Amino acid sequence: MSDKLPPTLLQLPFIRCLVMGRASVAIFALVTGYVNSLGPLERSRAGNADAALSGVAKSAFRRFGRFMIPAVVATVISWLGCQFGAYDIARVADSQWIRDTSPEPSTSFAGAVYDLFKNLGTTWIDGYNTYDRIQWTLTYLLKGSMMTYLSLFALVYVKPRWRMLILAGMFYFKWKSGDALVGFNIFCGIFLAEVSVDGDIASFVAAHPYFQAVISAILIFLGLFFCSYPEENPEWARWSTKLLHFGYWIFPTEVEFGRYYPGLGADVLATGVMFNATAKKFLSLRFLCWMGKLSWPVYLLHAPLIRTVLTWVLFGASVRPPQGKDQNGNDMPPGWLPMANRWVVLFAIPLFYVFLYRVAGLWASYVDPWCTNITQRFEDLVFRDDAKVEKPLLLS
Repeated sequence: MSDKLPPTLLQLPFIRCLVMGRASVAIFALVTGYVNSLGPLERSRAGNADAALSGVAKSAFRRFGRFMIPAVVATVISWLGCQFGAYDIARVADSQWIRDTSPEPSTSFAGAVYDLFKNLGTTWIDGYNTYDRIQWTLTYLLKGSMMTYLSLFALVYVKPRWRMLILAGMFYFKWKSGDALVGFNIFCGIFLAEVSVDGDIASFVAAHPYFQAVISAILIFLGLFFCSYPEENPEWARWSTKLLHFGYWIFPTEVEFGRYYPGLGADVLATGVMFNATAKKFLSLRFLCWMGKLSWPVYLLHAPLIRTVLTWVLFGASVRPPQGKDQNGNDMPPGWLPMANRWVVLFAIPLFYVFLYRVAGLWASYVDPWCTNITQRFEDLVFRDDAKVEKPLLLS
C-alpha cells in the first residue's frame, strides 16, 4: 500500500487487527492487570485483606520464575537453531523483517556461549535479544505485573469506591505521562477487575438491557476500529487520516499515536466485552479458550518458527537471482530469495498456524509444567515454613 495504491485485504480496518502486534501487547498488559488483581480484590471485598496481601506477595515472587524461565528456554532454543544454521535461508529471504530478525551464527564455541548469556541478560536490562527480537516486550510486561502487585499492596485496605477512584486517577496519570505501552492498560485492567466484582454495577447493568445490547456493541466496534490504527503512514487512507486528526484532540502532545490508539482500542474493546453477554459467551467457546490458553507459548514460539519452518517452505525452493554489476562495472551481491508462488503461500500459511498451535500445545504440556516445577522448588527452598502453609480463604 502507498498513497497512490489501494490497500490489501490485511490493511483494511478491523481485518488488520488479526496481524497487529501492538494491539496484542496492549491486550496482554490489560489482561495482566485484570487477572492478577481479580482474586485479591475479591478477598479484599470479602473482608479478608490479610489473605489478599499474602496471595499478592506469593504471586509477585512466583511471577519472576513463571515469566522469565520460559523466555530463557525459548531463547536457548532459538540460539541453538542459529548456531546450527537454521536461519541461513531467512537471512537472504526477500522479507526485510525476516532478514532483520535472523542473526548469524557466532564465530566460535566460546563466542556462542558468551552471546547466549549476554542476550539472556540484555533481554531484561534493555529489551534487546538478537535471537528473539519479539522478547523486547517482556521486560515491560514484567514491570506491568509488578506495578499491579504494588498497587494492590497499597489499595487492598481501601474502600471499593475510593479504590476505583484512585485507579481511575492512576489511569489518567499514566495516560498523560505517555506510558502507552503497558501503563494505562495495566490500570484499566485492574479497574475492570474491580468493576467485575461490584454487585451494584452488575445490578445496574442487568436492569438496563439496552446498555448490553447497544452501548457495549458500540464500544466493541470502536475498540476494534482504534486497534486498527496503522503503525506508519496513517495519512495514506481516509479512515486512518480521520483517526490521526482525532488523536490530536484526545492524546497528550508529542506522543506516538501508533502506541496510544492500540492501547485505547484494547481498553474500549475489553470494556465493551465485559458488558456484552453475547461477546462473553462467544469468547467462552471451547476452541477460543483453548487458543487463549496457548497464547503465551504461541507468543514465545511464533517468531523463531516463522524464521525457520515457514521461511523454509516459502523461500527454501527458490533460486537467488544472479549477481549483477553496478554502473562502474563492479559485482553486486546476489538478490534476495523470492517468495514461492501464491498457491504455495495460500496453503502454507494456514498449515503453518496449525503447526504453530500444535507445537504450542506440546510446550504447554511439557515445558510450562517444568518451568512451574522449578519455580515451586525455588519457592520451597527460600520461603519461611509458615509462609508455605496456605491459609483458608474467607470469601463468603
